[in-house]
Amino acid sequence: MTTFNDIITNAQLLRAIGDLGFTEPTEIQVQTIPPGLEGQDLIGQAKTGSGKTLAFGVPLLAKLTPERRSQALILAPTRELCQQIAVELGKLAKHSDVKIASVFGGVAMNPQIAALRDSQVVVATPGRLLDHLERGTFRTESVHFLVFDEADRMFDMGFLKDMERIVRRVPKERQTLLFSATMPDAIKRLASQYQRNPIHVKTHSHIEHSLLPQSFYRTDMGGKFSLLVHLLKKEDPNLAIVFCKTKHGAKALARNLARLGFEADAMQGNLSQSQRDRVMADFKAGKIRFLVATDVAARGLDVKHVTHVFNYNISTVPEDYIHRIGRTARAGAAGKAITLVEPAEERLWRDILRLPNISALEQRAEHVERIAFEKHGREQGGRRGQPQARTPRPQAAGRPPMSHGARGQEMHSQQRPSGNRPPARRSGGRPGGRGRRFQR
Repeated sequence: MTTFNDIITNAQLLRAIGDLGFTEPTEIQVQTIPPGLEGQDLIGQAKTGSGKTLAFGVPLLAKLTPERRSQALILAPTRELCQQIAVELGKLAKHSDVKIASVFGGVAMNPQIAALRDSQVVVATPGRLLDHLERGTFRTESVHFLVFDEADRMFDMGFLKDMERIVRRVPKERQTLLFSATMPDAIKRLASQYQRNPIHVKTHSHIEHSLLPQSFYRTDMGGKFSLLVHLLKKEDPNLAIVFCKTKHGAKALARNLARLGFEADAMQGNLSQSQRDRVMADFKAGKIRFLVATDVAARGLDVKHVTHVFNYNISTVPEDYIHRIGRTARAGAAGKAITLVEPAEERLWRDILRLPNISALEQRAEHVERIAFEKHGREQGGRRGQPQARTPRPQAAGRPPMSHGARGQEMHSQQRPSGNRPPARRSGGRPGGRGRRFQR
């Protein structure tokens, strides 16, 4: 059995890993840390939750100098993943004086500018990093370690041109690590153009069926919400993520669940950064039990004790199904994945079932109570915005009473769309607007 002591010699890093409670490295860590420490360029393919942050974090931190300049740059597709990487690297660097800056849109620039002045490690989303490059508030001449995390996700979100523009600004004498669950042709071209003889490591995307049973229910559009409510009551999850296709769909579904007394809130791209932080903090703390989310929550986010994942809408990219259900059954824990399949989604579902190691058992629900879905928060026979009586769901033993979710509904009704920047803003007409417009 390989241990961390077999592949790492840095005493500070070993001490931090021990503090985190990790006893033996994962497959991706065993195969990438030694060549990473030797300075090799790497391409790592591994499933979500496999320990990729530590896999690139150990070589990165081991190569830093005391110089207070940006030496390592990590690009990530979403704000949440950017924040999470910075937090995890901070834990890994706890016995050193390394400073880490996280740079993403939706928040003020000035605190980031201050952090960038003396941070050795920068974790950033592409659009906001380009803003800092153009302002001259981030300089790349000392960067000798570059990481692309979730590279295929950045490509899906339209960041490829931004990624290329950034990498051209980084010194050629560097070490480049690219981590991606899949390898579309565009990412292969990126790797071949900007890496030097990279070592390609691909670990198994194995799903432990005994820990993560998968099932599905066929339904129609009119009965889908009723079926979901029926299953939420039947399964009684500790914490659950319900995945939707669109931002507006997630918002409407969370509002309808809250109307029925479920502790639910939505995580979607139109929320401001403070709203997203508040929703995630409430979910991690158990203040809300049902996180209704778009695929912005499908990758990278590590929330402990998620027992269920529900696919209310099927992902249009088959591989995204693996990332979604990977939010549960993490670190050896058990979980469940349940998918609702409409007739219009049958083809997508068949494509998912063709993936390696994917197997789902069809189930049938009986005695499903018909419940109306309010598309615009309008009461039946009433006016929009009036309070509505709710039927609280049965409480599990030892669990505090469920809140009515009014705060979440009020927030969603008052919010205005926001992203990394107002949609109409452009910096001097420079190209790359498509990628930045999709940044979340």
